[in-house]
Amino acid sequence: MNNFLKKLYAKLNTRFGFFTLVLFVFWIKTYLVYITKFNLGIASTYQMVLAFINPLPFALLILGIALYFKGKKSYWLLLVLDFICSLWMFANILYYREFSDFLSLGIIKTSGTVSNNLGLSISEILHGTDFLVFVDVIVFALLLIFKLIKVDYSPVKYRVPAVITVLSVVLFGLNLTAAEKDRSQLLTRTFDNNYIVKYLGLNFYAGYNAYQTHKQNETRAHASSSDMDKVLKFINKNRTEDNIQYFGKAKGKNVFIFHLESFQQFLIDYKVDGKEVTPNINSFYHNQNTLSFDNFFNQVGQGKTSDAETMLENSLYGLPSGSVTSTYGTDNTFQALPAMLSQRGYTTASFHGDVGSFWNRNNTYKSWGYQYFFDKEFYKDKADYSVGYGLKDKIFLKQAAQYIEQLPQPFYAKIITVTNHYPYQIDKQNQDFPKTTTGDNTVDGYVQTAHYLDQAFGEFISYLKKTGLYDNSMIVMYGDHYGISNNHKKAIAQLLGKDKVTDYDLVNFQKVPFMIHMNGLQGGINHTYGGEIDVMPTLLDLMGIKNTDTIQFGQDLLATNRRQVVAFRNGDFTSPQYTKVGSTVYNNKGEKVTDKLNKKEKSIIDQDQEYVTSSLDLSDKVITGDLLRFYTPSNFKNVNKQDITYNYTKSMAQLKQAQKDKKSSLLYKNNDKSTVDLYSTDAPELK
Repeated sequence: MNNFLKKLYAKLNTRFGFFTLVLFVFWIKTYLVYITKFNLGIASTYQMVLAFINPLPFALLILGIALYFKGKKSYWLLLVLDFICSLWMFANILYYREFSDFLSLGIIKTSGTVSNNLGLSISEILHGTDFLVFVDVIVFALLLIFKLIKVDYSPVKYRVPAVITVLSVVLFGLNLTAAEKDRSQLLTRTFDNNYIVKYLGLNFYAGYNAYQTHKQNETRAHASSSDMDKVLKFINKNRTEDNIQYFGKAKGKNVFIFHLESFQQFLIDYKVDGKEVTPNINSFYHNQNTLSFDNFFNQVGQGKTSDAETMLENSLYGLPSGSVTSTYGTDNTFQALPAMLSQRGYTTASFHGDVGSFWNRNNTYKSWGYQYFFDKEFYKDKADYSVGYGLKDKIFLKQAAQYIEQLPQPFYAKIITVTNHYPYQIDKQNQDFPKTTTGDNTVDGYVQTAHYLDQAFGEFISYLKKTGLYDNSMIVMYGDHYGISNNHKKAIAQLLGKDKVTDYDLVNFQKVPFMIHMNGLQGGINHTYGGEIDVMPTLLDLMGIKNTDTIQFGQDLLATNRRQVVAFRNGDFTSPQYTKVGSTVYNNKGEKVTDKLNKKEKSIIDQDQEYVTSSLDLSDKVITGDLLRFYTPSNFKNVNKQDITYNYTKSMAQLKQAQKDKKSSLLYKNNDKSTVDLYSTDAPELK
C-alpha cells in the first residue's frame, strides 16, 4: 500500500499527473453541479451517462491549454483556467436558481440594464454550498504554494498536449453523435438551453451561445427586403378576422395596461388560512363587465419582463437568448402599439417606479413610440419608499396620479408594478397577511407581496372611480411572467394540494391572468388558449383599428377562427388538446400519450409543432434582421426617436403644452383642480 501511494505521489509530481488530477476533480465537480444545482430533466440512464460524460471533452480542450507550457507557468495557468471555468459555473448556479435558465452572452452584455438592486436578490439566491465549486482550486493552489506538489520542469513534449486537444475534439464528436440519437436535430430545432447543457455540457453551451449571438449580428448585417416574403406569407396565412361582436367597443376610450409583476393565475381566488390573497383582483376578475381568460400563458424567455412587454406591444416573441429591449431596443425599427395609437390621437405614456435604464426602457420606449415615460426621476423617494426593484406599489401609484390627470384624453397608459418581485419581501409595517408554510423561503413570502399588490390595485381602482376615469376607460390587466419558477416543485405541489407535480402540471402552473374590463363590455370567463403574443391584436380589435397588414405573430383572442396553439420560447407548446414538453406529449387530462397516438393525432402534433417552430423562427428573424425597416403597414409612420425626450423638465413642458392644445385632460376638465387628494391609500410611509 505504501509502495502504491509513493508511486501515485510521484505521478502527481509530474506535469501530466497534476493535470490529470485537476481534470478529474473538475470533471466530477461539474457532474455533481449538474445533478444537485440544475434541473436538467434527466429522464433515463442513457441521458444520465451523457450528462456524466459531457464535461470531459471541453475540460480536456480548455485545461489542456496549460500543457503547452512548461514549469510553473503550466501549473498556474492550469489553475487559472480551472478558476475561470468554476467562476462561470458559479455564476450559472445563481442565475439558474432564480430564472431556471443559463447565462448567455446576450444577458452578460446587457447586464448593466438590469443590474440595479440585484444585491438583495443575489443574497437571497446564494447558498453556502455554492462556494464548494472553488474548493478544488484553493486546495491545489495551497499544494503548490507549500510545495506539497513539486513543479515538473522537464521539457514539454508537444505531442502530449496535441493528442489531448485532438482527443477532446473526437470525444465531443462522439458525445454529439450519442446526443443526436436521443434528441435528433439537437442544435437546429431545440429552443431549450437545458437540452444543450444536459447533452453537451455547460462549457459547450457558452461557446454555442456566443456563436448564436455572432450569427444574430451577421443576420442583421446581411438582411434584405426579400427576407420579409416568408414572414408575410406566414402572417397572412394565420391572420384572423375581427370579431363583429367586440370590434370597436373600446374606440375612443382611455386604455390602462396594468402590469402585474410576477403574478400567476393560481393566485386568483387562492386563500391562505381562509383569507383571499387578492380580493380586489378577484372581484375585478369576476366582474360582469370583465373578459377574463383562464387559459392565458406567459411566453417569456430570458428577457422575462422585457419579453412580456415586447409581446404585449409588438406581438413579437422574445429572443432565445438575451433580451429584445436590451439588445435591439435602441436601434431596431418597431411598429408598436404606442406608436400606432399616438398616430391616431392618443396620448401614450408608461409609468414605472424604477430607473429608466432598467431593461433599456429609456431607449426602447422611444423606438416603440411612447410620448412620455414617467420613471423614478418623476417621483419623490425617501429611505422607506422603495423595496427591491423600485418604489413600493402603493406609493408609486398614488404619485402616478399627478401625471395621469394631466394626460390629454384619450390616452394609453401602462402602469408597471414592482413590489411583487423576487425575493418577495416587504417590510413589517406593510405585512398584514400570513405567509404560506411550504418551508421554501422563496415561495412562502410570495402571497404577502401579492396581497400588497392587490391592495395597491384596489386603491388605484377606487381613484379611477372617484375621478370618472373608470367609466371612460378600458382597463387591461396581465401577469408578466411566473413568480415561482419550476425549480420549486415540492412547494408548488403543496400550493396546489398535490403529492407531486408533473411537467404537465408545471406548464399549467405558469398561467398568468389576462383581463379586459370596460363598462358595458359583455364579460365572463373565456376559455380560449392564448398568451402574451395575442394581446396586441386583441386590443386592436376592441379599439376598432383594422389589423389587415401588420406584422404580428399573435392572434386576436376574441376571433372565432383563431388557432389555439400557445408557443413557448423553448419550442414546447400547449393547446386545448395536447401539451408537448420536450419529446413527451400529454392530453388535456394530464396523461402521457406519447406512445398512444394514432396516425391522425401524430399529424396534429406535427402540424402544431411546425406552426410553433416557424412562428418563433420567423419572429427571431424579424428582430435580429431588423426586418421591419423594410416594411411599413398602411396608416403607419415610422417613429422619429429624435422627437421624443424623457427628460423631466422637457417632458413636463411638453405635457403642459399638450393640455393647452387638446383641452381634454382630467385636470383641464376639473377646472385645473387636482384630483390627487381623491387618491386614498393606507401606505404607512405616507402618514
